[in-house]
Amino acid sequence: MFNFRFLCIIFLLTKVSNGWSQLVSSELIFPEQEKHVHGSSLVSLPNGDFLCVWFYGNGERTSDDVKLMGARLEKGRSSWSEPFLMADTPHLPDCNPVLFLNQNGKLFLVWIAVQANLWEQSILKVRTSVDFLKPGPPIWQWQDNILLKPTDAFAKEIKEKLESLPSHGIGWAGYAPKYDEMIANAATDAAKRSIGWMTRIKPLLVGENRILLPLYSDGFNLSMLAISDDKGETWKPSLPIVGRGPIQPALIQKKNGDILAYMRDSGDEPPMVHQSISTDNGESWTATQKTSIPNTASVELLRLKDGRMAFLGNDIVDGRYRLRLYLSKDEGETWYFKFPVEEESPGKGSFSYPSLIQSNDGLIRCTYSYNKGNNEKSIKYVVLDPQKWP
Repeated sequence: MFNFRFLCIIFLLTKVSNGWSQLVSSELIFPEQEKHVHGSSLVSLPNGDFLCVWFYGNGERTSDDVKLMGARLEKGRSSWSEPFLMADTPHLPDCNPVLFLNQNGKLFLVWIAVQANLWEQSILKVRTSVDFLKPGPPIWQWQDNILLKPTDAFAKEIKEKLESLPSHGIGWAGYAPKYDEMIANAATDAAKRSIGWMTRIKPLLVGENRILLPLYSDGFNLSMLAISDDKGETWKPSLPIVGRGPIQPALIQKKNGDILAYMRDSGDEPPMVHQSISTDNGESWTATQKTSIPNTASVELLRLKDGRMAFLGNDIVDGRYRLRLYLSKDEGETWYFKFPVEEESPGKGSFSYPSLIQSNDGLIRCTYSYNKGNNEKSIKYVVLDPQKWP
C-alpha cells in the first residue's frame, strides 16, 4: 500500500511539473445557461482590465433575438462582471464579434448583422470607443458599416488559383458544374462578392498604420482580408485567399516579414488546417495548402513575446470535444509541445472558437465557447503561463 501511494504521489508531482502547473486559472465568465453563446473575442486594456464579447440568443443566423453581450474583468479582481449589452441591431441577428485596439489605442468592435437570416447576406458593422476604461460597457462614439468592393481582379484570382490546385473531380451530377467552376462563376458577380464577408478572429496590426482584418465567406467558402492603411478609418479588400474550403483565417507575421494565415478546413476530406502566405503585407496570397494539423472547427494563432508561435484549435477530425494548444520554435514547421486545454470523450462536450492573446505580464489568456449540454453553455476564460512550458 505504501509503495502504491508513493508511486501515485510521484505521478501527480510529475504531472504538475510537466503540464498542470502551466494552468494559472480557469473559470466560466458567467454561470452555465441554456441559450446559445458563441464566438467570443478578448482584449487586454491599457488599465489592466480585460474585456470580452460574444453573441447570445436562441440560435445563430435564424434567430433574430441574437445580440452581442460582454463582460469586464477589472484589474485585481478574480471574477468577471455581470454581462452587459455590447451591440444589438433591431430585428437582425448579430454574430461573430471581434474586439481590438488599433495603433493609437482606440477600441474597435467589428461584427456581422445577418440579413435575410443568411450568412452569405451578412453585412460588416463597426463601432469604436475612446472611453472604455470605466466599469461596464464602453461608451461608443462612432458606428458604421464596413462596405467592401472587390473588383474583377477578385474573380481572376479565384479562377487562376483554383486552376493551380490539384484536380479532385468534385461534381454532383452530369448537368451540374463542378465545385471549382461554380465558385469561379459566382466570383464574376459583383453583388455576390461585395457582401457576405464575416469576421471571426482578431486582426493583425502591421507597422504604424496597417490593420489586416481576417474575413471569410460561407457563400464562396474561402477567405479574404479587409485592409486599412489609416488605423481603421477606411477599408479596402485584399485579393482572396483561395483554396477548397479555407475559412476563418488567423494571422501572424513571420520573422522574415511574410504574413502567415492558418485557416479552418471547410472543404474536402481529410479535414486539416489550411495555410497560405502573403509576401506583400496581406495584399495577395498563395493558394492554400493543407498542413499536418487535423481540424474540424477552430483555429487561432499567436506570436509570443519570446518569439515562439502558438496555435490553438480543434485538432481532431470528428467534432469539437478537444481543444489543444501547440507550440513551435520554427514558425510552424514542427510542433514540439501540445497542451490539452479541453479534452472530453466524443459527444461529451463542445469547445470552440477561441480568442487567444498574451497580456503585458507574459501570461496567455484565452476565451472560447464552452458547451457541456443543452443547459450548460457559457464562455470559458483560461490563463496559462508559457514560461512553465518547455
